Amino acid sequence: MKIGVISDTHGFLDPRVEKIFAGVDHILHAGDIGFSVLIMELEYLAPITAVLGNNDDGLPFKETEVVLLGGKKFLVHHIIHPPAPHERIAKRIEREKPDVVVFGHTHKRYCETSNGVLYLNPGYSGKPRHGTDRSVVILHLDDHGNLRPDFIPL
Repeated sequence: MKIGVISDTHGFLDPRVEKIFAGVDHILHAGDIGFSVLIMELEYLAPITAVLGNNDDGLPFKETEVVLLGGKKFLVHHIIHPPAPHERIAKRIEREKPDVVVFGHTHKRYCETSNGVLYLNPGYSGKPRHGTDRSVVILHLDDHGNLRPDFIPL
């Protein structure tokens, strides 16, 4: 199974994303979407789970989503500080017991395992800014339940 992971589009879907995400089974968008139409564009590629970011006022999404993909539980939430999550989201993580927590907000790539949970931030994928690294992730899930993230620069 292949899962496309994206965050912080801020209303801009890089044209390369369509090619990069071609053939993925599902897409996770970790917030700061920008416009609902962006989610509709991604839905042409694969089913999508998306959450609100701190800049997504008025969009029809939830703050947190939990989805089961390939036998793994994914919790998606925009703002998470993995070493010390805010109390409310820490309780949700404890209650849901996800295999993977996908987040955004920092505009920086992140991939670390803590207490058996993979914390993954695909990085910033919005409009190019001078000197800002941009990326998305293809998360590979094999038949044995192993996860391998592949960060792809934009």
